[in-house]
Amino acid sequence: MAQVTSDQIFTTLRRRIFDGDLGGGMPLDQEKLANEFGVDGLPVNDALRRLEGEGLVRQDPQNGPVVLVHSIDDVIEMLDIRIGLETRALKLAIPNLRHAHIAEAEAILATYDETNSPSSWAYLNLKFHLALYRPANRPRLLKMIEDLALGTQRYTRIHISNMLGRDRPQNDHYGILHAARIGDVDNAVRLLEEHITQTQQALLAPRKSAGAPPAN
Repeated sequence: MAQVTSDQIFTTLRRRIFDGDLGGGMPLDQEKLANEFGVDGLPVNDALRRLEGEGLVRQDPQNGPVVLVHSIDDVIEMLDIRIGLETRALKLAIPNLRHAHIAEAEAILATYDETNSPSSWAYLNLKFHLALYRPANRPRLLKMIEDLALGTQRYTRIHISNMLGRDRPQNDHYGILHAARIGDVDNAVRLLEEHITQTQQALLAPRKSAGAPPAN
């Protein structure tokens, strides 16, 4: 049997962090991980260094590598960056949309309509957005968007699902898709920005109700 590589360990741990299986502040015991993957410490150390480079892991003086915890302000800023990247991707994509792209997006939304699991909503949400952006033909831009979306998703998935449910974000999706289908770039971009801003507002709602100062 081929030995597990550092790339495979990195990909597995990265996915666990994004899925929330490894929560913020959780120590990553290198010896336990080496035993789990059946390797010595070197590929595990390499994978952890790469995760640290991506801002997913930090070195704690007492506990060693731990999963990074972002503040609400950090997540708000990440969503601001998403607005810039995603509106640009959508603007570039719409002139290249074809029937197959629209059909793919519609099929994703149809599955979304039938799904009651918040974790599935998060997966389908990202899948829908990437399907709309892919015709932009900017693979680096899409990779940045995907990484940011996965990074914020672990903070917003349950909180936002409980506050907004499925219908409100899904209505946004249908509005964005309709504008994209008819080639209305300005309206599609406006709706997309409002869609992500709505997530920011939902995250800030508890702070506002408690009278805390807004995020900078």
